[in-house]
Amino acid sequence: MGCCQSSFQTETHPENDQTQQQQEPQNRSQSSPGAVPDPAVANGVPSFSEFSLAGLKAATNNFSSDNIVSESGEKAPNLVYKGRLKNRKWIAVKKFTKMAWPDPKQFAEEAWGVGKLRHKRLANLIGYCCDGDERLLVAEYMINDTLAKHLFHWENQTIEWAMRLRVAFCIAEALDYCSSEGHPLYHDLNAYRVIFDEDGDPRLSCFGLMKNSRDGKSYSTNLAYTPPEYLRNGRVTPESVIYSFGTVLLDLISGKHIPPSHALDMIRGKNIILLMDSHLEGKFSTEEATVVVGLASQCLQYEPWERPSTRDLVATLAPLQTKPDVPSYVMLGISKYEEAPPTPQRALSPMGEACSRHDLTAIHQILVMNHYKDDEGSNELSFQEWTQQMRDMLEARKRGDYAFRDKDFKTAIDCYSQFIDVGTMVSSTVFARRSLCYLFCDQPDAALADAMQAQIVNPDWPTAFYMQSVALAKLDMQKDAADMLNEAAGLEEKKQRGAKGS
Repeated sequence: MGCCQSSFQTETHPENDQTQQQQEPQNRSQSSPGAVPDPAVANGVPSFSEFSLAGLKAATNNFSSDNIVSESGEKAPNLVYKGRLKNRKWIAVKKFTKMAWPDPKQFAEEAWGVGKLRHKRLANLIGYCCDGDERLLVAEYMINDTLAKHLFHWENQTIEWAMRLRVAFCIAEALDYCSSEGHPLYHDLNAYRVIFDEDGDPRLSCFGLMKNSRDGKSYSTNLAYTPPEYLRNGRVTPESVIYSFGTVLLDLISGKHIPPSHALDMIRGKNIILLMDSHLEGKFSTEEATVVVGLASQCLQYEPWERPSTRDLVATLAPLQTKPDVPSYVMLGISKYEEAPPTPQRALSPMGEACSRHDLTAIHQILVMNHYKDDEGSNELSFQEWTQQMRDMLEARKRGDYAFRDKDFKTAIDCYSQFIDVGTMVSSTVFARRSLCYLFCDQPDAALADAMQAQIVNPDWPTAFYMQSVALAKLDMQKDAADMLNEAAGLEEKKQRGAKGS
C-alpha cells in the first residue's frame, strides 16, 4: 500500500480487535499464551512459529557473508542476514553470538513475547530457532534499506522534510503500540533500526525489542548518544527509549549524527536554523521545525521524568503530517518494489483448468476417467514375472483404485504405497493418483515428491507437471506453480501438434 490518508492517522490500539491464539513452544505451559492482535494478519504477516536450523541455512545460503545486511557487516557482534524461504518470502535472520542466550527456554520465552506483537509500523517477528548453541530470530525483511542509508549515505536525493516528519511519526506510533502491549523497552534505538518496506513506508525493527544477550549491553552506540541514566546504572527504562528517540529526531533534523550535548547547546542558543540539514536547501516549514526541535529537546532532558511519553510523541507529531496522500516511495525518490510478474499462461486443457483453480475434486474426476491410458505400456510383463508377489502387488493397486474412486484417500495412499514399494512395476499414473491423495490429506510436500516421480517415469507427461503446479501452489510457491502450469500446457500443445501431424 502507498501512504494513503487513513494510513497516517493516529491509531487506537487494537486491544478489542479479533484475536488469534498462537501456538506456544513445547516448554511453556498451555495456560500462559496471550492473544495476538489480528489486523496485521490481513496484510500477510505469518503467525509466529519455530524454524529449523536447516531451513534457515537453506534460506540464507548457509549464512553466506554475501547475505549479511547488518550494520558493520561481518564485524557486527550479532549478524543479520537476508534470506528467502521455499515459499519465496524474504526474511531477515538475526544470528546471536555463541552462548549469548545459554538457556534455550529463556530465549524462547523472550522471543514468543515479542512474537505476539503485530503492527504495520513494525518489521514483525515471525519466528525463532534454538538448535544446540544456535539462537536465531526471524523477521519480515524490509527491502528498501535503513534510515541511516537514506539519511547519511544517499546517492540521488536527500529525504524531503515531509518524509522525515512521517518517519518520526511512524516510529512514535510503533513505540506507543509496543508500550501499550507491555513492551516499553527498546534496546539501542537508532537510525539503523528504522527500515523501509516495499512501499517505502518506515518500520521499526522488532530485533530491538530483545536484548543482544541475556545479560549483555543494550547500547552499542557511542557513549555520547547513550542515555545518561544508562551510564549510571546500566539499565534500560522506558524513559531511556524516549531519549534515544530524541537522538533519532536530531538525525532527521540535521541529516547528521550530532551528539545530543552539542545539539542542545545549539538549541539553547536559539541556533535552530544552523541545526537544520543544509541539503534541505531551506525547503521546510520553520514552524514545523520549531515543534520538532522542541520535542527533541524534551526527549533529551537529563532527568528521565522530564521526558515525554510515547503517547505525547504521537500527539505532537500527528498534526505535522502534511502529505498524507503522497506514497512514501515517491517522497524517498525510489521506485515501488514489484515482484516479477508470473509467467504468461497458455491455453489450458480441462486438466490444466482444474489445476489452475486448485480444484482437487475436478482433478480427481479426470484421473478416474483417464484410468491408466497414459502409462504407455510400461506395465507389460513377461510370463516369468507373473509370480505370487506380482499378483499381490497388482491386487494392492486394484484396491487402491477402488479406494481412489470412492474418495477414501488414506486407504488409497496405503494401497498405492504397497504397489510402489515392491518396485517391480513403475506407473506414472499411480504416482499422480497418490500425489492427489496427499493433497486431499493436506500433505503438499509428499504430493510434490510424487508428482516429480511421475515426471521421472514419464518425462513428457503433462499431468505430472500439472500435479507439481498444484502442490507448489499449496506450498505458497506461486511463481514456480505458474511456471510449471505453463510448462504443462506447452507439453500438451506439443502433443496435440504431433497428433495432428501424424
